Amino acid sequence: MIKKRRLIAFFIMVITLAVVIGTTIFDVTDDLKLGLDLQGGVEILYEVEPLDDEQEINESILEATVESLRQRVDVLGVSEPNFTIEEPNRVRVQLAGIENEDEARELLQTSARLSFRDVEDVERLSGADLQEGGAQQDFDPTTNQPIVTLALKDGALFGDITRSILEDDDLANQLVIWLDYQEGDTYYEEAQKQDPKFISAPAISQVINSSTVQIDGNFSIDEAQRMADILNAGSLPVDLTEEYSTSVSAQFGVEALDQTVFAGILGVLFIFLFMLGYYRFGGIISIITLSLYIYLVMLVFGWMNGVLTLPGIAALILGVGMAVDANIITFERMKEELKQGKTMIAAFESANKNSLSTILDANITTLIAATVLFIYGTSSVKGFATLLIVSIVLSFVTTVFISRLFLGLWIKSRVLNKRQSWFGVKKDDIQDINNPDAIAPKVFGRRFNFVTHRKKFFIGSGVMIVVGILSLLIMGLNLSVDFTSGTRIEINTTTQVSENEMNDHFETLTYDIENLSYAGNDNEISIIRLDDQLNQQEVAEVREYFSGVYDTEANISTVSPVVGQQLARNALLAVVIASIFIVIYVTIRFEFYFALTAIIALMHDAFLILAFFSVTQVEFNVTIIAAILTIVGYSINDTIVTFDRIRENLKIRKRVRSFDVLADIVNDSLMQTLARSINTVLTVIVAAGFLLFFGATAITNFSFALVIGLLAGTYSSLFIAAQLWLVIRGRNIKEKPIVYVEKQRNDQPQV
Repeated sequence: MIKKRRLIAFFIMVITLAVVIGTTIFDVTDDLKLGLDLQGGVEILYEVEPLDDEQEINESILEATVESLRQRVDVLGVSEPNFTIEEPNRVRVQLAGIENEDEARELLQTSARLSFRDVEDVERLSGADLQEGGAQQDFDPTTNQPIVTLALKDGALFGDITRSILEDDDLANQLVIWLDYQEGDTYYEEAQKQDPKFISAPAISQVINSSTVQIDGNFSIDEAQRMADILNAGSLPVDLTEEYSTSVSAQFGVEALDQTVFAGILGVLFIFLFMLGYYRFGGIISIITLSLYIYLVMLVFGWMNGVLTLPGIAALILGVGMAVDANIITFERMKEELKQGKTMIAAFESANKNSLSTILDANITTLIAATVLFIYGTSSVKGFATLLIVSIVLSFVTTVFISRLFLGLWIKSRVLNKRQSWFGVKKDDIQDINNPDAIAPKVFGRRFNFVTHRKKFFIGSGVMIVVGILSLLIMGLNLSVDFTSGTRIEINTTTQVSENEMNDHFETLTYDIENLSYAGNDNEISIIRLDDQLNQQEVAEVREYFSGVYDTEANISTVSPVVGQQLARNALLAVVIASIFIVIYVTIRFEFYFALTAIIALMHDAFLILAFFSVTQVEFNVTIIAAILTIVGYSINDTIVTFDRIRENLKIRKRVRSFDVLADIVNDSLMQTLARSINTVLTVIVAAGFLLFFGATAITNFSFALVIGLLAGTYSSLFIAAQLWLVIRGRNIKEKPIVYVEKQRNDQPQV
């Protein structure tokens, strides 16, 4: 009866989860906020500067600036704008789903300091004299042309101003209306231009005693309404300078979302099928818990009001691959225990006990890298890091506790007794528990000796490092505008455009192309780099030009030299800080020599990514830093699994006095964790591969870095880290043998 109750409990829980997920999943996905790279929009980083020498930029000024910008954005009807104050004096504005980017940029950056001046440029009336919210679009009763009317606080004041102008013969009976008058501007100079900076300069024929002022600037209805909106929003308390901007057309965003979701579905489906085929019944448990994991990640991310971006989707897909690692570690350990002849219950309990610390250590080191990435990353990278952190925490909960709960219900019901084949264990592989063979099992029908060939692996890595150094010295990295400053323009021309044709277009626009590359399946996306950092008006001109030529909206990003230098500095700092904290953690949990060799392997992997980008000259952008730190976490994760098994086998031996014995322990540990390493990298790398080949072009380079890094991380974990530890630790093993004390804190070896 108890057996049946456990199985009934399992099916009730699974059916309940299926019903909850099935009935709420669409609500959960609909509640997710999409970033501008998925629905189009613009992101601008402003440097906040004082209006004069007396003004000090402090927190209250920055908050007032954000509030003023928020009021202006409300006019545009953007549903969920995002404003962030950043150090030292910057404000980042993100407007996802906006339809008219040029209007938004103009509305945001216009200081909106209205002034009425005479022809000698003396201010007679300012925005402070207007009633709050008193501007509105109207029509001239005589000409029926669109105008803007302003309500004044003191109608008599305007009468005094018009009277004084009429009485002064030098003022030509004119009142000049300016928006954002700057020191040095003059009416007489601007009046000679076809497009003067002032709005209008109406003639005054009589004293006007009125509390309402009319502005006639040959407006269209939309222009008059925009002017009224700007004036009602109020003037900015500061000056704003664009330091960084990026825009994505709605068309690009929808295509990117569809492509990346499709790639994600393929990746997750492969992982499900692989787990089912390789681990049989364990795979079924994995599919259930991974489905719950994906649902919870989206649910929690929505509760956090997080913004889902392209890198964020990549983080979710990679999270599935990494989450399944906990199941792989447990299932591999369980298969190992079953092969030694243990009962199903004993194998399950032993696998849970021995794998928990390994899974915990691996997840914490990855969490360290993700946290550092969040602290030092930019907006889109922060989104990736946030989702990665959520993924790590929830993967631990679902694939450790819930997976063990579900599997435990079956194991303890004893239905699976003597059904080792349900976990992929053949009957011929099961040993007599009273006469076990060697510690290390055979993999693919044979044993490998990693340790014997360690010099070959060291030489291979040395060659790759030398090639990488030479490539970096000679060719360097093809740095994006994220690091070098300038402008990046992405144009979907539907078919490949020749270099000469594109050069002709930019000659027409009077810009020199610094670099031209292509993306997309048919090279239909032209990516142009300019050394110049285009301003707001120039960006609008470029977008309008290519809209006319190719009927498409260009994605344009601009980066100032200051921001480029800061991004590069933060990227380097993030890698260094992550490495330091990982060394500290591994030292505490293991020993310093483990930490030293782990960090060397980690740097080996990070450098190989840089080397590949140098050799291939693929553009190196800020998201690659996210990929490198992800690989840092993954690589140390893989290495720790091996180190944990080495520590466990050292504990079994208790005392190691010779290099040969230590070498056997290292090789046995590598053999015991080999299947786990191969299976984990296979699931993660295939998921990353689907992103590379089927995902959006915007994350192609990011996915490329992940694939290269995953290969490098697996290589270093199997062939570099453990063997390097063996060489360093085994150097004086005879004089200083390794001794394990059974109840010693942290199970660290003593010399």
